[in-house]
Amino acid sequence: MTTNPFDDDSGTFHALVNDEGQYSLWPAFLDVPRGWSVAHGPDTRVSCVEHIEREWTDMRPKSLVAQMTADAESRTRL
Repeated sequence: MTTNPFDDDSGTFHALVNDEGQYSLWPAFLDVPRGWSVAHGPDTRVSCVEHIEREWTDMRPKSLVAQMTADAESRTRL
């Protein structure tokens, strides 16, 4: 029986973040994928999930937030 390494409660993990401010739980034994960096860890799965939940409070990508802000500012100038 094989288990999913992302679900291993006894594993060691990283909390990754990309340029868009999106987070991912990542097993520490795997290479960090291109475009992602370690935001927390290596640490327990629970600690990494808690970090992600604490930091990633807005699911929108940074580029969408920037575009929405620019759109709102342009409407207020009219």
